Amino acid sequence: MTEYKIQFVPHEKEVTVASGETLIRGAMAAGVHINASCGGEGVCGKCRVIVETGKVDGGISEKLSREDIDKGYRLACLSRVRNDLVVRIPVESAVDAGVLNQVAIPRKTARIKERNLEELKEKGLFVPPVEKIYLDLPAPSLENNIADVTRIVHALRNDHGEHRLEFDMTVIRKLPDLLREADFKVTVTIARPVRDEGKSRIINIEAGDTTARNFAVAVDIGTTTVYGQMIDLATGQVMAQYGDFNSQISYGEDVISRIVFAEKPGGLEILHQKVVETINQVLEKIIKKSKVEPDEISSITLAANTTMTQLFLKVNPRYIRRAPYVPAAVLYPPVAAASLGLNLPSHVTALVFPQVSSYVGGDIVAGVMGSGMAHEDALTLYMDIGTNAEIVIGNKDWLVCAACSAGPAFEGGGIKMGMRAAKGAIEDFSIDPVTYEPMNITIGNVRPRGICGSGLITMIATMFEMGVISNNGKFNRDLNTPRIREVEGVYEYVLAWKDVSGTDRDIVLTEIDIDNLIRAKGAMYSGCMTLLKEVGLTIHALDRIILAGGFGSSVDLEKCMVIGLLPEIDTDKVTFLGNGSLLGARMSSLTNRIRSDVGNTLSRMTNFEFSETPSYMDNYIAALFLPHTDLNLFPKLKRRLDERKKIRPCC
Repeated sequence: MTEYKIQFVPHEKEVTVASGETLIRGAMAAGVHINASCGGEGVCGKCRVIVETGKVDGGISEKLSREDIDKGYRLACLSRVRNDLVVRIPVESAVDAGVLNQVAIPRKTARIKERNLEELKEKGLFVPPVEKIYLDLPAPSLENNIADVTRIVHALRNDHGEHRLEFDMTVIRKLPDLLREADFKVTVTIARPVRDEGKSRIINIEAGDTTARNFAVAVDIGTTTVYGQMIDLATGQVMAQYGDFNSQISYGEDVISRIVFAEKPGGLEILHQKVVETINQVLEKIIKKSKVEPDEISSITLAANTTMTQLFLKVNPRYIRRAPYVPAAVLYPPVAAASLGLNLPSHVTALVFPQVSSYVGGDIVAGVMGSGMAHEDALTLYMDIGTNAEIVIGNKDWLVCAACSAGPAFEGGGIKMGMRAAKGAIEDFSIDPVTYEPMNITIGNVRPRGICGSGLITMIATMFEMGVISNNGKFNRDLNTPRIREVEGVYEYVLAWKDVSGTDRDIVLTEIDIDNLIRAKGAMYSGCMTLLKEVGLTIHALDRIILAGGFGSSVDLEKCMVIGLLPEIDTDKVTFLGNGSLLGARMSSLTNRIRSDVGNTLSRMTNFEFSETPSYMDNYIAALFLPHTDLNLFPKLKRRLDERKKIRPCC
């Protein structure tokens, strides 16, 4: 991937971006503010810059006069980088930039952590859970008229070292005709036992040599979304991926509301059917996209939180939400996928990740396994950030875990203009420290339609550092800007006026929104600090932090610390796992070593119930400020705020 350097003057800031990136996103990455409220569609005309050295693609708009264009003016949101550039922020913004540069902090997102088949092979962990073996069998004769099943067993034992075998009845039923139609040249599919003492099962038989076509499906059943991947078991390659919203959303956005609905007559059946419908839709998409025949699929591995698992398996979840918070099971046996209503052939086995407790489920176990932390020396904190926040601390020797309810704010829920990460969502933000004009960047570079989770975090952190929001989450009413106003007794900041928004109304951030985010981040922070304290550690004792969840790849780590979502940490210690649940399901589909070790890992995970841990509520109350009641816990931020006061003592 080709990259180019952009130097911003008079700021004397430089950033490296990929070819084709827009100037406005480059400015945001460098911490350089450019007024822009339309999200990057070019309709407000405020993001004027001068390209002094180099050339850009685009950037010319009716918002610029011919004279402006001749002088090198371009709209930053429409200008795409194709070579090294020197870009000047116009004179009219120079005073503002001078203030901003003294308080701006660099953008820092987490490094991406990936695991693949080659890594498993290097570590000796690759033992395929489902394998295809081609057999060229001798035809029966009067001298050799052993049973068809016995013929296959002998070949597998003598030529392939396979012992302790058993056949599925579905295979035996089609065996006699298929063997003779295929001239005794067949491929058998063997499902290996999770534990060494178990038996390998012959789950399918096909005519000819089909060993090159062996696939598995990995599925993450989330509260909000369901994601699936088609995996080539020979190469480890993800052939196709697709996600869709969990149809259960119509019956409640969180697990508690769905448990309540499941308790109603017929409710459990409805929720089971809805999630199965969603999974089948995902299966249909990835089968079509990967050009895989359903008969070529050997297994499906599913990971979900405890409530989603029980609803999927049609197991009553009512006792999950009642003290003493008991799940129906932690381990579930393999089961025929078709028996659960999944549109897969009868030979496909469904494997469901086990649970730790009522609120630490198979999705977290899958993430811990997929991340590798359960097998490594490094002392690690694993955080899955979403509606329900789960935290795991430990390494190969010990693991502790807990869960807390963060609410839907990180996914845009409970926010007046909140939305999930989709086209038109404001995902990045800056504010002019003098005029208080916004710089909005949206997904897709279109007019703003709302605010997604990562945008909300950046927005509130930036406003707090600029003095627009106080530490108790209230807007500064003394600022000279029309963007802060009172509507029906609630103060709000106008991010985009109606004429440049993607809706028929102003896009705003309200004090109620801020309060909801403070509560959500308070739950995450207090959960993290409580669990560390319970095991006698501090945040500085950790070797690394792994973030999992939907928005972790793009969220600004420094902004997370500004609002107090994360403690102040060395950002180089942080890696982003993405969908940890789906990763764990995929890795489990590829190797039996991970599948067999799940039970051992599960036995090492000690669960803490925060509702029974008094210090959690103390930490939570203390965290209901930006970033915390004790600013000394955030020394870097404290220094920046003190510096800002020197520059702008009135604020």
